[in-house]
Amino acid sequence: MYRSHNCGELNASHINTEVTLAGWVQKSRDKGFMNWIDLRDRYGITQLIFDEGRTDKTVFELAKTLGREFVVQVKGIVIEREAKNKNIATGEIEILVSELTILNSALTPPFTIEDETDGGEDIRMKYRYLDIRRNPVKNSLLFRHKVAMEVRKYLSDLDFCEVETPYLIKSTPEGARDFVVPSRMNEGQFYALPQSPQTFKQLLMVGGMDKYFQIVKCFRDEDLRADRQPEFTQIDCEMAFVDQEDILNVFEGLTKHLLQEIKGVTVDKFPRMTYDHAMKTYGNDKPDIRFGMEFGELNEFAQHKEFTVFNAAELVVGIAVPGAGNYTRKEIDALIDWVKRPQVGASGMVYAKCNEDGTYKSSVDKFYAQEDLAQWAKITGATAGDMIFVLSGPANKTRTQLSALRMELATRLGLRKPEEFAPLWVVDFPLLEFDEESGRYHAMHHPFTSPKPEDLHLLPTDPGKVRANAYDMVLNGCEIGGGSIRIHDKATQQMMFKYLGFTDEEAKAQFGFLMDAFQFGAPPHGGLAFGLDRLVAILGGQETIRDFIAFPKNNSGRDVMIDAPAAIDEKQLKELHIKIDSVL
Repeated sequence: MYRSHNCGELNASHINTEVTLAGWVQKSRDKGFMNWIDLRDRYGITQLIFDEGRTDKTVFELAKTLGREFVVQVKGIVIEREAKNKNIATGEIEILVSELTILNSALTPPFTIEDETDGGEDIRMKYRYLDIRRNPVKNSLLFRHKVAMEVRKYLSDLDFCEVETPYLIKSTPEGARDFVVPSRMNEGQFYALPQSPQTFKQLLMVGGMDKYFQIVKCFRDEDLRADRQPEFTQIDCEMAFVDQEDILNVFEGLTKHLLQEIKGVTVDKFPRMTYDHAMKTYGNDKPDIRFGMEFGELNEFAQHKEFTVFNAAELVVGIAVPGAGNYTRKEIDALIDWVKRPQVGASGMVYAKCNEDGTYKSSVDKFYAQEDLAQWAKITGATAGDMIFVLSGPANKTRTQLSALRMELATRLGLRKPEEFAPLWVVDFPLLEFDEESGRYHAMHHPFTSPKPEDLHLLPTDPGKVRANAYDMVLNGCEIGGGSIRIHDKATQQMMFKYLGFTDEEAKAQFGFLMDAFQFGAPPHGGLAFGLDRLVAILGGQETIRDFIAFPKNNSGRDVMIDAPAAIDEKQLKELHIKIDSVL
């Protein structure tokens, strides 16, 4: 037995108890005649004492050889500490060591194993196994485990059954590139890693497993944006004999359960917002509603003047920024530069200050009277002491730009409070979206999403106006999950493939197995998938998902710790019947 107790559980009630501990040396303080060592494991830190007058001489001298991160086992008696430490659970006691065994020595780590480390992200990613020893990362992984257990408990209590689906599947078009895996036994053929278990969970519904869930890895070979991973984890769910309301109620309940059990937060309001309203009011389909700054459309009171920039714009839209009326010209110019960055892409920005005396001062005073600016304030909800920022241009592009500005200002103003939670459903998404590059419509979610029955008649004449039976869960400005009611009959699915540009032959080749299944009594069904990595990060009050993933990839999709991806040898390539063209 390497240990009788862990390094976080001993306290004053254990005084005079003989114990055995094992762990890593956090640090040592050698005073010559006395040596203190902090011993660390996953559970905490316990102070060890080696006393020249009370410790065996051999043990005392061996303790002086211990370096940081040595793995050791000690035996000794729990005694009361003279200088107590109220900051740790074991701060009232220490162990007077009688036996010491070095289980493994250690090189000096490349960064300090402390909460506030001196290691940059690159070096910590390379030595991730050392980074996990640090409390922030360790606690994030434990937090993720706690969330996953609560998910399993909640869904299992509602009679959901966890079913595993395959990782080696067929490549199907679902919106992103597949990772492909060559098959040695089937020359010239490939598996794909699943972007999601979408078709399999639908087949489980055909199979009668009417409440399915799975905490599952998914894979997408797409260009990585900030804080995305090529492999990620979903809480994947599907239900049969349900409509949209049933699904929203179940997973609204799951979200409330997690907030209550994990964070001790009770959420009473769980609003629903249409996609159109979200885009018009917040400029994106995942609005952060912890704060205001809703969009105000100003065309009526900004156009038909002599300001040609606004007159030429499809949309003139503004937001009222609370308390920003005291911004200096330097601060305003910095914001104008911010929106003109390539990442945002605005050509400029107009501002109007709401003075305390009820007057207005703007960057376009020569074109607009006080009465015009008062209308701007009314429409955006600005009051004395606020600042109105206005962008203009093509409607969709301008809304996206103003949305980015809104989030940036909220961050600067401290309005995005990590311990405040504001969930909502966004519903009534478009079924299809037109892609200019390919010149045809694509499914906004995936080709199995059911259209709203009342909009079906629009498919032949105005497909862009057909709404989907789809919904997204948004939490604090992040999409944490999404799903839809699925198409469950062959005729409707064939019609959907037609409007997505599939020929009958292409549809049969890609999804024939699903179409065949629909002919054997497929029930009405629908589902949803939560992004576990993102959900855990938000519940943990963090912006990044990496610290909640044990071994993440970097922004290039590389695992710098194991140096993957990597080349494989010629023998393996021959077995797989693959030839690599030379890279220019």
